[in-house]
Amino acid sequence: MSSYLCPLCQEPLNLSDRTYKCANNHQFDLAKEGYVNLLPVQHKRSKDPGDNKEMMQARRQFLDGGHYQPMRDAVSKLLTSLLAGKDSAELLDIGCGEGYYTSYFADQLAGIKVFGLDISKVMVRYGAKRYPNVDFLVASSQRLPFADNQLDAVVRIYAPCNGEELARAVKDNGVVVTVTPGSRHLYQLKAGIYDEVRLHDVPVEDLPGFELEAEQTVAYPMTLNSADATTLLQMTPFAWRAPESLWQTLKDAEQFDCEADFTLRVYRKIS
Repeated sequence: MSSYLCPLCQEPLNLSDRTYKCANNHQFDLAKEGYVNLLPVQHKRSKDPGDNKEMMQARRQFLDGGHYQPMRDAVSKLLTSLLAGKDSAELLDIGCGEGYYTSYFADQLAGIKVFGLDISKVMVRYGAKRYPNVDFLVASSQRLPFADNQLDAVVRIYAPCNGEELARAVKDNGVVVTVTPGSRHLYQLKAGIYDEVRLHDVPVEDLPGFELEAEQTVAYPMTLNSADATTLLQMTPFAWRAPESLWQTLKDAEQFDCEADFTLRVYRKIS
């Protein structure tokens, strides 16, 4: 059975003796860890795109601390209800990183095939080594290597994507679940960077071919030790704006109290 499309010619890829091959004889070997790299050199914007090993390890340490577990559990519950009663369904986690969320979804969604896609080979290799219950692949979210109307559900936790590609690859009546930062997410970190923290609305994404079906907020306080607080700041897009004084505050803190605030949305493909 073909699971993927060739990233070079969009023909179906078939697996034979640990090599994926299409009708045009483009070949992609399955790595010893069990993932496949479907990101051709010409599709890369840098030699080694995505997060590096240090960032991966820091992120892993933070997530293993359980600080985002309430959000993970809420997303999993949502996916379980959305995919209830479906046999042989397929779920794709876009921007899966090292598989912290992806593997949990695979555990909770018995009988459902779960794919984890990321542009970072370091992340995917680590995830594939640790979580054999997920089919991991290195690929671009801008060119999903999946057939038209193949996927029952897509989950995107902070991950960017091409809306037209989602409309192509998701089945009619299928769903896309997104997680974005809520208006008070990491408020206390931002207060150490900006003189005045503005609470922005969380705009509904315009996904062509989909309509917003449901929305929920997951918000809770986090108590972090110094190492986790520093790692959290490293994981954010505003780390480069952080003054030295904030890094020092986090380094010296016995504990740092910070809000988590996530917006979860379900978009359904209009059939």
